[in-house]
Amino acid sequence: MVESPTRNTALTLSHERSAATSSGYLMLLAMLVALAFGLFGASLLQDDPALGGTVIAVASLAFAFIACGFYMQQPNQATAITLFGAYKGTDRNTGLRWLLPWLARKKVSLRANNMISERLKVNDLRGNPIEIAAQVVWRVTDTAQALFDIDDYKAFVIVQIEAAVRTIGARYPYDDFEHQEVTLRGNHDQVATELRAELIARLATAGITVDECGFTHLAYASEIAGAMLRRQQAQAVVAARKTLVEGAVGMVEMALALLSEKNVVELDDERRAAMVSNLMVVLCGERDTQPVVNAGSLYQ
Repeated sequence: MVESPTRNTALTLSHERSAATSSGYLMLLAMLVALAFGLFGASLLQDDPALGGTVIAVASLAFAFIACGFYMQQPNQATAITLFGAYKGTDRNTGLRWLLPWLARKKVSLRANNMISERLKVNDLRGNPIEIAAQVVWRVTDTAQALFDIDDYKAFVIVQIEAAVRTIGARYPYDDFEHQEVTLRGNHDQVATELRAELIARLATAGITVDECGFTHLAYASEIAGAMLRRQQAQAVVAARKTLVEGAVGMVEMALALLSEKNVVELDDERRAAMVSNLMVVLCGERDTQPVVNAGSLYQ
């Protein structure tokens, strides 16, 4: 049996290095010198046409050669240099620059880019459909990787942001009514930190880093939003009732203890139960209570 050779599918990453370029102001001075020689050659045409023509031709070639190598570079901008497809380095110097005319140049912005993703429908940890969108501030840190390791680094950023948002959205539940888990809604800072770490790991192959990110939209999907709202309302009502009952029980205990301590009235078990019932109705009722005067005894 003939075994097929193993193929190495690992991506060879490019790395940015500094390019050998010159200051454009020095070359501008050299171009002015070439222009001066051209004018000098023109003055020699009447006395010695052959010498004057030679000087003009050489000065013209030098002028054209120097003029083709100029390029401008603004702050937070870089220029990748290539020679017949081979990467020769990156120039990050600003101002007027000069390069040999046969070297190709491609400019890359190093400025921060702000991007807001589209609203994505994702299933959270519990399977509930939610809508989520993120805002990401990113910038290029390695021009060689951005240009030569990725076909279109801007499109790559968009796709990776969507993938990272889906990953983080499915990692946590949208909400936890018992406040015992990390949730998308309740732990925004922690989730945003994990989203940034996820994006940095995904964009490292493109020479891109993430400065800041966070969620701009987070909500249940429309098909379950009504049901989840009713659930939240029910949870809020139960929590309020629980707090109210706990407070009422404490007040009843305090009232019975004071009555017994000060010997205001002697209560047997039946009268104590009746008082507890009346106090709980007064304290837990949603409407104002109406007092009833008992002219007889508790047993009549």
